[in-house]
Formats: sequence, C-alpha cells, structure tokens
Amino acid sequence: MQKIFQFILILLSASTWGLSQGNKILHLEIKAEIDARTNRYLELGLKKAEDENFDGVIIEMDTYGGAVYDANDMRNNLLEFDYPIHVYINTKAISAGALISIACDSIYMAPGANIGAATVVTQTGEAAPDKYQSFMRSIMRSTAETKGRDPKIAEAMVDENIDLDTISPEGTVLTFTVDEALENGFCERKVESIDEIMALNGWSDHSLESMELGWSEKVISVFLNPFVSGILLLIIIGGIYFELQTPGVGFPLIAAVVAAILYFVPYYLNGLAENWEILLFIVGVILIAVEVFVIPGFGIAGVLGILCAISGLTLVMLDNDALDFTFVPDINILISLGTVLTSTTLGMILLFFGGVRLANSRSFQRIALQETMDSSQGYTSPIDQNLIGKEGKAFTVLRPGGKVMIEDQLYDALTRGEPIEKDEAIVVISDDGPTLKVKKV
Repeated sequence: MQKIFQFILILLSASTWGLSQGNKILHLEIKAEIDARTNRYLELGLKKAEDENFDGVIIEMDTYGGAVYDANDMRNNLLEFDYPIHVYINTKAISAGALISIACDSIYMAPGANIGAATVVTQTGEAAPDKYQSFMRSIMRSTAETKGRDPKIAEAMVDENIDLDTISPEGTVLTFTVDEALENGFCERKVESIDEIMALNGWSDHSLESMELGWSEKVISVFLNPFVSGILLLIIIGGIYFELQTPGVGFPLIAAVVAAILYFVPYYLNGLAENWEILLFIVGVILIAVEVFVIPGFGIAGVLGILCAISGLTLVMLDNDALDFTFVPDINILISLGTVLTSTTLGMILLFFGGVRLANSRSFQRIALQETMDSSQGYTSPIDQNLIGKEGKAFTVLRPGGKVMIEDQLYDALTRGEPIEKDEAIVVISDDGPTLKVKKV
C-alpha cells in the first residue's frame, strides 16, 4: 500500500510539474505606434507570461516606431525578461520598432520585411537635436552588445555619418532587408509564419495563446478616448460649479470627484499622467475656491487657478517629458488642448443656459431647500428694513456678490450685474431678503 501511495505521489508531482511548465507560448502583437498604450500592453503581457509560467513569448511586429521614451521602457522590460522571447517582423520594424526587436533573443523576418532607420525625428519629421540622437545611438549599441549583435551596425541604424563600407556607406541611415539582416546577424531565419518559429524552437507541441486585455484594461482604453474624456471634463466643471453655488449639497462635488478619478487614473496607469500634472490641476481648483470664498472677485488667484486647472487637464493627455514636447506630435497637442478648451466652453454654456432649468428640475428640488420664509408667515430679516436709499461703500469687490459697509455695519450684498470695486460708493436699491441689492452711486 505504501508503494502505491508513493507511486501516486510521483504521478502527482510529475503532473504538477507539467502544469507548471504550461506547455504554452504567449503571442503578443505590436502593430501600432509605439506609445504609452503599447508600452503598457507589453508590460502586462510579460507579467502574464511570468505569472502563468509560459515557456516563451513571440512578438509579432509591424510598426513605424513612435515615442523614444516608451520604446526605451519596453526595451528594458525585454532585457530583464527571464524567459525566451522572439520577435517576428512580418512587415517592418522601423525606428523604435528596430530597438525593440534587437532587444529580443531572436529575430525572425517574413519575406519582404525590413528593420532599421532608427534616427530620432521630431513631430515635423526632421532629425531631432543631437542629444536625442546620442541617446538613441547609445541604447541601440548597448542593446546589440547585450544580445550578441554587432553594436556598430545597430548604431548605423541611427547615425548616417557612420561608414560601414559595403554594408552602409556614409550619408545613409542603415535599413536591412531580410537577406541583409541574415547576412549580418540581425535575423536568425526567414520564415513564413509563427508556426514555423514554433517548430524551429521545439515548441510544436505547445499551444499558442494570444494576449487578451482584461475588462479593466478595456475600460481604461475607453476612458482614454478624447470624446469620453471631454464628457468627464464637463462633469468635473459642472460638479465644481454647482458645489460652489450650493455649498453643502454634496452630490455635485461627489460627481466631480468621481469624474476626476475616471479622467486621471487611465492616463496615470498608461504612464501619461505624472504626479506633478495631477497636482497642478488640484492646485488650480484650490486657487479657484480661494478666489470664490476667501477673496471674492476675479483677481490673480482666479486667473492662476483657471490656468493651472486647464494646464493640468491638458498635460495628462500628452506624453511629454517634464514639458519637453520634442517627440509629441503637433496633432496630439491640438487634440488634447482642443478637448479641454471645448469641454470647458461647452460646460460654461450649459451652466449658463441650463442652470436655471436644472435648479427647477425635480431631481434638484429633492436635494435643495424649497420652502421660503415670507414675512406674512411671521419671519423677519435681520436686516433693517429701512436701508433703501442708504449710501455706503463696498467692503469687498462685488462681482456680483460681496460685502458692503453701511453706517459701520457689514451686510451681504449683490449688484445688478455690473462689478463694483472695493471702497467704491454704493446705494441700496432693495432690502427685500437677507441680502441687499446695491448699485454704484
């Protein structure tokens, strides 16, 4: 009986070992611009391969390149990956795509594919300043050295001034065809399909599993859409506005906070939003609140608050490096700024024309105080009812609300719409209610 149990334990151990090996290969696809989303996709894929114990990874590559900073992050993740990882260039691996390919253990290319042309360019298509070229040359060279490839050839894919005789004469940026890459050690084999790569690496009995993003990642990608971001901005602006108009209600503020979380978190997880950019938005909101509650009017705090808030909302959508927009396409800047400004403008229009209608809606009436305290019911105002015609001066700026001083007494007051500066002479035109209505003398 003991031998039977030992035999069962051996079988279970073998079975467990087989399950832990997985006998499966992860298939990743990089067929878009190299940016924060591609960077996160690769990061999640490599983590999945490690967590679920895949035997290897095959990246199917077809890209013109993209952001240098994201490409460098992807390259670092590939170099630190402990399992076999191969790239299949089925069409092209240009610029940042070449760097990512060289960081893989093996490079396989389909007939007609190309790799190279890794010169760093700006959003206008011109060569970037030399400091960026120097950075790209160094990481291309060190990556090639790490993977046992010729570093000089990798550097020539960036620098047109490198003369490699017949391989790449001076004055041209190096780009390899399949045969040229094979001849110079930048391609292991010309293949027709991923199945052929599987067979070459002894993975014929393995299953090929494609990387599928989870529901949370799909939700995040939805909120990265500029249209959805614009709707969230409307909610943020509207929530803050109504909370300032009706302090203590709570619901508008909660809506604004939730919208802000849904706005910032996806960009933060995708590496676009930095801590200082989010902080810039928060500082803007605080300055606006200070302008409204502490120093009524519309002075420097309000202007700075609006600028900080708009800047924070815009910058989180852009993959800038501490306000360095060298590698940020102009169209991305226009889309981000346009989304924020359009949403802000629409929000103000909706609040201006729809504020009264919202205040009279059933939903708002459920949370707002509706009863009035008329004098016919025995209620009286703390304000002297004989102030009409009395003159005084503005104790604060009135735009339109603020405080006035009349006969050494402070009163809350509203203008008829025109701004009144501090210390300007005023006259009371109505004292019906707890707030005086005044105008300039």
